[in-house]
Amino acid sequence: MTLVNRYIGAPVERIEDLRFLRGRGEYVGDIQRPGMLHAAILRSPVAHGRIRALDTKPALSIRGVHAVVTAADIGAVPRIPLRLQTSPATEPFRQPVIAADRVRYVGEPIAMVLADSAALAEDGVDAITLDIEELPVVADRHFSGRHEILLFDDAGSNLAMKFTGLKGDADAAFREAEYVRGERFASQRHTALPMEPRGLLAEWDAAAGRMTVMGAAKVPFFNRRTVAAMLDLPESAVDLIENDVGGGFGARGEFYPEDFLVPFCARHTGRPVRWLEDRREHLIAMNHARQMDCEVEIACKRDGTIVGLRGDVFVDLGAYIRTNGLTAPRNVAQFFSGPYRIPNIRISSHALVTNKTPTGTYRAPGRYEGSFFCERLVELAAKDLGIDPVEMRRKNLIADAEMPYALARVEPGDLYAHSECDSGDYAHALDRCLAEFGWEAKRQLNGKLIDGRYHGVTLACFIEGGGAGPKELARLVLERDGSVTVSVGSAAVGQGLETVMAQIAADSLGLTIDKVRVLHGSTTLLEDGYGAFHSRSTVLGGSAVHEAATILLDKIRTAASTRLRCDPAEMELVDGRAVTKSGRSVDFAELAGDGLSADYAFANDHRHTYAYGTAAAHVAIDPGTGRVELLDYLVVEDVGRIINPLTLHGQVIGATVQGLGGAFMEDLVYDQNGQLLAGTLADYLIPSATDFPKLRAISLEHRPSSTNPLGVKGAGEGGIIPVGGLMANAVANALSSLGAEPNELPLSPPRVWRLANPAPE
Repeated sequence: MTLVNRYIGAPVERIEDLRFLRGRGEYVGDIQRPGMLHAAILRSPVAHGRIRALDTKPALSIRGVHAVVTAADIGAVPRIPLRLQTSPATEPFRQPVIAADRVRYVGEPIAMVLADSAALAEDGVDAITLDIEELPVVADRHFSGRHEILLFDDAGSNLAMKFTGLKGDADAAFREAEYVRGERFASQRHTALPMEPRGLLAEWDAAAGRMTVMGAAKVPFFNRRTVAAMLDLPESAVDLIENDVGGGFGARGEFYPEDFLVPFCARHTGRPVRWLEDRREHLIAMNHARQMDCEVEIACKRDGTIVGLRGDVFVDLGAYIRTNGLTAPRNVAQFFSGPYRIPNIRISSHALVTNKTPTGTYRAPGRYEGSFFCERLVELAAKDLGIDPVEMRRKNLIADAEMPYALARVEPGDLYAHSECDSGDYAHALDRCLAEFGWEAKRQLNGKLIDGRYHGVTLACFIEGGGAGPKELARLVLERDGSVTVSVGSAAVGQGLETVMAQIAADSLGLTIDKVRVLHGSTTLLEDGYGAFHSRSTVLGGSAVHEAATILLDKIRTAASTRLRCDPAEMELVDGRAVTKSGRSVDFAELAGDGLSADYAFANDHRHTYAYGTAAAHVAIDPGTGRVELLDYLVVEDVGRIINPLTLHGQVIGATVQGLGGAFMEDLVYDQNGQLLAGTLADYLIPSATDFPKLRAISLEHRPSSTNPLGVKGAGEGGIIPVGGLMANAVANALSSLGAEPNELPLSPPRVWRLANPAPE
């Protein structure tokens, strides 16, 4: 473990914010190139159909329009590869980068127009004549599951993949259980919606045979390999440059059709090409998320001990499987049980294709939904059994002494099919939350009508998996002025990466933070990198920086001892100077000419970190309008070790607000023709700064992780995980005095539950 020095654990203000506040950030939209063409995309206006005719001549007749690229110009149209959960079974469902003969969702690219200005490119799109024979629309997962209309004839089914989370013998547990309850729940479709829509700028150097693409984010190295393969170029001939990024949240930075089309068009025309997505495009083209419903059961003993979970989750995947489209279906099967000790589990997740925009990851994919489903079951079971909901959860929380604790295994398997919670005192976080929230006083308000509003109070417990491997790379170079340049394969998507990496490097090297410069993401910096997803940057990237710093210090010590003619063991390295016991010294700057640098690849052997916590909420509902006001909200999470409490607090509160938006506001509504009805921010409601003003977060360092030298755990997603279940239970508790539970799913069948072997009167 690294001891706390000047920066690790300190609330250092974000270094990168200074340039943003001064207007010196550089986004793709800020970049201009001589002779640059602007791209606009003709997208399918229908959800399902065959392209009968496509006439680009009217567009090409417009002065200033230089080219229109269609599938015919590309030839053999590449398909987007899967980055995660790869399987031969998924091959029929992969998306072509441009539609050739059939379209499967509103927004699918059909042609790219290149012109002297964005306005001319849009005029070109409008001028194209497009004739599509409309086909019957697979509007939802229910219709998809009947397999009467197939989106992919070769697949023979609309079921793209099925994952099952397994532990123990669920059927036996349910046969013997004293109490069983079954329910149906649903989570609506919504999306990450980063502040900055996507954008790309590609330049082709024909003489050098080199492609440069600006606007990379999240996983630049994977995207470079993909672009190179699609363009039939050596990987070394493609560079992806990470500019400033206005948010990612799991959706931005994955490989989309435009990630091929823009560089292809740059090579096709021999001129730089820039494409900037508008918000309408963003809502119909970037990955959607969250749309799941389930039919699940919980089995318990009479004393509230949970003995089993089983059931099925149905995921509306959209029209194709893109790079990480199966992550949420996979995760909901494995993480459904959350922080609870449940010995028998069988949860099957069915990923079904429909004529909607494809889905992918959004902050805590599958874990937000799974927590919602599980917390509702636990709350309902506690009420049926007459057990205090706090004690119901406490009784079933995984104990500190049980760590590491194995979660359900996933079939079909992958590198994380067998995952285990690394460390944690879950009851400690629960008790801290109850005390800080004032639970004993507020719980008395449940169901009470006060000043015309019904009040509801509840809590939820959660775990947050982080630190996905396999590894991350870092390089540290001693510069001639005595500063150190840190290059890391992690990507910056707005999470404060530059600040956190600088803190780790400065403390590890014994330098002041102004002597550290952090570079990140771009493929020009390192031979490989793995990016920013699954709350991994600090766990893996930070550990790589720390370990590389240790190597660099050893090299500095050796070089200084040679310079000063002393034993390296006699050297002390303090604030950029190597000092002997006799007082002789040499500045780091004087040693830079020796070409000192260090590289390190930190691997975690595919072991996740698991942060954990408890959240509590108090709501008031106006029965006349249905308006829900969040009166108090507190989340307590143990993250192992805190690098920067200021950036961590921002992550937790920001994630919480996103979860509240998903619980109360955001809904990507489609009609039966596959048309998106919430295609602008006038229709798709997102939280503003005034919607949820009373949010609190407490971060703990009670149980560090043993999987990395810093003891840190991934902490970028925990704030969002419990929100859905928390809000559903709070609303249900507020309305409990009305005599009935709110309907979980419109038109759902009656609830099924039993209490076996009732006690004698």
